[in-house]
Amino acid sequence: MNFNFIELIDPKFEILNYKLGYNTFFQYIVALGVFLLSIFILIIFQKIIVHKLKKMAKKTAVEIDDLLMAMISALGWPFYAFWSFYIALRFISVPQVFSKYLPIIIFILTIYYIVKIIQVLIDYWTHKLVADKEDALEIDASSAKFFRRILKGILWIIAIILVLQNLGYNISTLAAGLGIGGIAIAFALQNILVDIFASFSIHFDRPFQVGDFIVIGEEGGTVKSIGIKSTRLESLQGEELIVSNRELTEARVHNFKRMEKRRVVFNLGVAYETPIKKLKNISNIIKKIGDKIDLVEMDKIYFKEFADFSLIFEIVYFLNSTDFDVFVKAREQINLAIKEAFEKEGIQMAYPTQTVFVKK
Repeated sequence: MNFNFIELIDPKFEILNYKLGYNTFFQYIVALGVFLLSIFILIIFQKIIVHKLKKMAKKTAVEIDDLLMAMISALGWPFYAFWSFYIALRFISVPQVFSKYLPIIIFILTIYYIVKIIQVLIDYWTHKLVADKEDALEIDASSAKFFRRILKGILWIIAIILVLQNLGYNISTLAAGLGIGGIAIAFALQNILVDIFASFSIHFDRPFQVGDFIVIGEEGGTVKSIGIKSTRLESLQGEELIVSNRELTEARVHNFKRMEKRRVVFNLGVAYETPIKKLKNISNIIKKIGDKIDLVEMDKIYFKEFADFSLIFEIVYFLNSTDFDVFVKAREQINLAIKEAFEKEGIQMAYPTQTVFVKK
């Protein structure tokens, strides 16, 4: 749109009629004024109106207004500055190259900010899945982060395809070329791809989550993060253990965090010289010890076998806690209490001995 203001200019301001390029000085001044006015209006909108709406949204219990404010906030300053510039260009004549490429730039910028707004919706949805404990699709924070990355990656791929298609590229030919190249890349990166698909399996099947204590073979630790290719654990010694996702899906994984209670079994040997009366009393002694310790539930205490150097009792109990530190403290309490009770009762614990008979 080209406005002619020459008739409105006072003759003493002839310099404003001086033409530079396609427009007069006065037209450039008008365009600059429109640009600054547009920027000022958008600043008012962003700093005052949107800011007040955000404060009002925080006071309400409804989540939809918070989401709407987050979507508006996704429109950054480049968006406002470009549209102010575009409006200002409507007041002057521009070269043909601007008219040709400006719609393309507008399209790319629009696609970019549509993607950013959809990303806000993805963040909101995944956060809600983590927060809503009663949802059937409840996922942990690590899985939410994983799905968020995948969905955003797919979104950007779709956006790039739309832009290329709008620029006139043949998407079918491009896809065919990428398909042939993709097969070669897949063969070269097949081990990495196996780990990536194993990552999908872990996030969908959820055999463990971040914070769980797991054991794989002879190694174990607390899960710190589940990545695309590997999972990172923090071992009991403190070092970081990195395990490939493929190994985790193929191995037997013991998840101790899922235990409702811990079953503990241990053997106790007493000397062969222990009188039968005291042997019969050992089960009662140990049961009373277990009953006095919090979270301990005695299951079986019995005389198991005659060993080479001792009479073996097997003790089985449950600890109503999954915390490893609680287990260690409870086991120590039981062991110390058994030692103290045996000393009091005069029951001798066995240790390897050998008796030699000398024939005269």
